[in-house]
Amino acid sequence: MNAGRPASRAVLLVVHTGRQAALKVARQAADRLADDGIAVRVLESEAAELAIDAQAVLPVSPAAAAGTEIVLVVGGDGTLLRAAELARPAGVPMLGVNLGRVGFLAEAEPEDLPAAVEHLVDRNYLVQERMTIDVTARLNGDQLSSTWALNEATVEKAARERMVDLVTEVDGRPLSRWGCDGVVFATPTGSTAYAFSAGGPVVWPEVEALLLVPISAHALFGGPMVVSPRSVLAAEVIGTASSQSETAGAVLWCDGRRKVDLPPGSRVAVRRGASPVLLARLPVLAGPEVRIGAPFTDRLVAKFGLPVAGWRGQGDYDG
Repeated sequence: MNAGRPASRAVLLVVHTGRQAALKVARQAADRLADDGIAVRVLESEAAELAIDAQAVLPVSPAAAAGTEIVLVVGGDGTLLRAAELARPAGVPMLGVNLGRVGFLAEAEPEDLPAAVEHLVDRNYLVQERMTIDVTARLNGDQLSSTWALNEATVEKAARERMVDLVTEVDGRPLSRWGCDGVVFATPTGSTAYAFSAGGPVVWPEVEALLLVPISAHALFGGPMVVSPRSVLAAEVIGTASSQSETAGAVLWCDGRRKVDLPPGSRVAVRRGASPVLLARLPVLAGPEVRIGAPFTDRLVAKFGLPVAGWRGQGDYDG
């Protein structure tokens, strides 16, 4: 153990314990952190599977990350979204090691673990803010839910066999009424997630904006829209588009994790979040392949396997 490092440093470890590879990577990281005098804390729900000598075993609660320097997340984007529910209230950054399929939110791949942990130990990382959204659902003025999301909030049809009838709104003015499968309200971070699958644009994380993306809207005007981050977006649930005599509710999902049932007449309002999610960004590794701290363009090319053969260099780019 390195006696020269302060004993007060602590890391909360959040792991996809259903994957053996994730458990292996998490144990390796925990051993290295402990060797450098950094206390490792784990969640009660993961402690048995991890089987490591943790400094503390904590219940899953908004206070779980309090007093830690960073939340080290081993898993895919779903695990990072789960960890964000702990990191955001504490105001501490997350550092993700990707064990998922895509992993846009993760900063490192498993093979980069030694370098990533070394940077963490040396405090050699920058903290990037990611915009969130605050989401409120009401029915006849009564609040059904007040929550938030890092990627997106979706208002979706509750019945698989029916469309939902929605009226959308921007800054207090009606935009359009759609018979659709739903609508996605997304952040730039979420533009590569559900919003992208629904036909929305990819928005670079540094751009401050809100996205409104209809899902299978039966309308001529039903394309994705990008609006000001100061705008307030809303959707009102009218009923089914397939029958004027029947009504059906909808479902609100936030980051695919938090669900709220929306009876007919419900209204969902979305605005820029009061608190961002913090992500740790690591230095770019030397070598022919950029793995850690890569520019978003490089990450986009790598994650989606985009063809770039024929590119001849930076040319006139002066950046």
